[in-house]
Amino acid sequence: MKKTKKRTAPHERRILQMFEQASRPLTRKDIGIELDIPKARKEEIENILEDLIAQGKLIRIGRGYGLVKKMPMTPGILEVQRSGVGFVLPEDKRLKDIFISRSQMGGAWHGDRVLVSILPRRRGKNPEGRIVRVVERARPVIAVRVVRQVGLDTLLCQPTDPRLHFNVLLTINSGEETAKVDDIVLAIPEEEIEKGVWSAKIDRVLGREEDASVQEALVKVNWSVPTVFPEAVVNQAEGLPDVPQSEDCREREDLRELPFVTIDGASARDFDDAVLARPENGKWRLWVAIADVSHYVPQGSALDEEALERGNSYYFPQSVEPMFPEKLSNGLCSLVPGEPRLSMVAEMLFSADGDPVEERFYPAVIRSHGRLTYEQVKRVLLDNDAAEQERLRDHLPMLRDAEKLARRLLARRVKRGALDFDLPEPEILIDICDHPEDIRPRARHFGHQIVEEFMLAANEAVARFLEGRQARLLYRNHPEPDPDKLDALFNLLRNTPLGASLPEQRDAKGIQQLFAGAQGSEIDFLVNRLALRSMMQAEYAPENKGHFGLASDCYCHFTSPIRRYADLVVHRALKGALGFGSGGGTGQKKLKEVADQVNVMERRATGAEREIVKRLTILFLKDKVGQTFNGIVSSMADFGFWVELKEVMAEGMVPLSSLGDDYYNYREKQQEMLGERTGRRFRLGQELRVRLEEVSLSRIEVNLTLAE
Repeated sequence: MKKTKKRTAPHERRILQMFEQASRPLTRKDIGIELDIPKARKEEIENILEDLIAQGKLIRIGRGYGLVKKMPMTPGILEVQRSGVGFVLPEDKRLKDIFISRSQMGGAWHGDRVLVSILPRRRGKNPEGRIVRVVERARPVIAVRVVRQVGLDTLLCQPTDPRLHFNVLLTINSGEETAKVDDIVLAIPEEEIEKGVWSAKIDRVLGREEDASVQEALVKVNWSVPTVFPEAVVNQAEGLPDVPQSEDCREREDLRELPFVTIDGASARDFDDAVLARPENGKWRLWVAIADVSHYVPQGSALDEEALERGNSYYFPQSVEPMFPEKLSNGLCSLVPGEPRLSMVAEMLFSADGDPVEERFYPAVIRSHGRLTYEQVKRVLLDNDAAEQERLRDHLPMLRDAEKLARRLLARRVKRGALDFDLPEPEILIDICDHPEDIRPRARHFGHQIVEEFMLAANEAVARFLEGRQARLLYRNHPEPDPDKLDALFNLLRNTPLGASLPEQRDAKGIQQLFAGAQGSEIDFLVNRLALRSMMQAEYAPENKGHFGLASDCYCHFTSPIRRYADLVVHRALKGALGFGSGGGTGQKKLKEVADQVNVMERRATGAEREIVKRLTILFLKDKVGQTFNGIVSSMADFGFWVELKEVMAEGMVPLSSLGDDYYNYREKQQEMLGERTGRRFRLGQELRVRLEEVSLSRIEVNLTLAE
């Protein structure tokens, strides 16, 4: 995680200047003489040097010290794979990732900030290196599982993160909470007592490994998800009023009489967007009101710094770690019904076909006239539920207008080449015993699409406006896929039931045709997932590079400043362009640093959210070992293939070693396994019946075998 920069003391600056000017490493004696510091104060120099070492600016060399940047070393972040090898991602983004073998880890752990020395050999396209020093540990606390007791006061444990390849000996002091076998414990590592074994002390016992809440807690630790707000942040939030004050509403348009509504999930607690759609002289007018978070979060304040540190909110099946304290996320910046709230409004006029005609942006004060859920909208618009229509009779005309406009906006996006990846998200239901009782596809229907279309329209409109004003903002870019990846995708699908009808085009239109051809078939999910894998990753950047997936020339995120820091940056830029406030005054270099930070935090949030789904899936399947399921081959490798189960939203692997009827060869181009003697094939999209053989929380694995 990016840390707040430490202010450099005068002596630190002077010492760094000495190293810059010197043509060699320096000793403490050299530094003391130059600074004219007497021997009696040598401890002062030692403390400064230790601070500079901790910051990664100096490194010990024999009896002296040298500047890291003048040494043949590269600072970066270590990412370890489950196999035990890793890559250092250099801080200098122009450099390639550096391969690190298991023997060259130098005691570093996954996520640590390290210094790496480049070795003369190479690993394929990547240079190979040796970790010289750990500059900063990624986590002072790790989650471990108790394996067994090895003494009266000692427990043998293993980290729950499979990327940490060592054991832990946990010492229990008298009076401390005890832990049992298979309990999950938060441990504070102390020292490596022998290779691959660390001593540690107990920080906190989380509880039984099989509890869903315990799994959530350990995933947060594994991914360094922040769970506590610093005191300064809490104090600043508590110092805010409970409701907007009269002076807050000055210079704002008063839209409190307009019948805005919020549409969210039934369990949502924060409502940061409200919408209103109306027909107007053969056209359509749409208002999208977004909570004005920037009004309460000055740039550079404690709230702002903490929000940047977090980058975004983190969502788990049973909890949320918000970007802002609840005073903001569930209070001042939540558009609850009947309460005045400060907003930034995008007001847009569309033609009858959904083409943008004009748009206007301004700060306003609104009042939500209704808190609606997606299911209510579905029952009203799609199911024509008379009872629900009566309950929502005040909102029914607007909802019908909203559906009509949303369908026109969607048709326009599809026409220009936008892609809609129809991948169901898992919804995990937890029972009263804190155990997963079901995993099913999260319901998705046009009620969701209405809100999505309105948010997309607002995001595009704001991006166009700010680009036209040459404002500094964070764009949401999605690069075009590598042509070779698209070719590989279509070649893969030749070996599926869709192979005979593949489109010729290798672009967005071709992918649209691919989706249309697969829709409703057994491999619909597979086609969508393979297509998604061929895409580049969307990122934030100060430069506009377009959004391939949305077929948009100019796109940004404006609609969720309560849970994404990038949106807060856009709000400040919008206010600046409109002449309200300074707009943040963010320089291009600083904006690039912010983009790098929020991109890293977004990947962290995605990784944590995926891991908790995997872990809870394993808990759900634990009592189903031995049962058989229907599935579809979804991915292949030289050591086996993965099967997506139909009965539950889960995926498992059939190891090559479990296929005992023949010797099988992996044919990568054809994406199939071919038996040498029998000619039996296993290929992408193939339907199989499999048996659940084993699940492992320690390895986060689901292993299958063929049911025959």
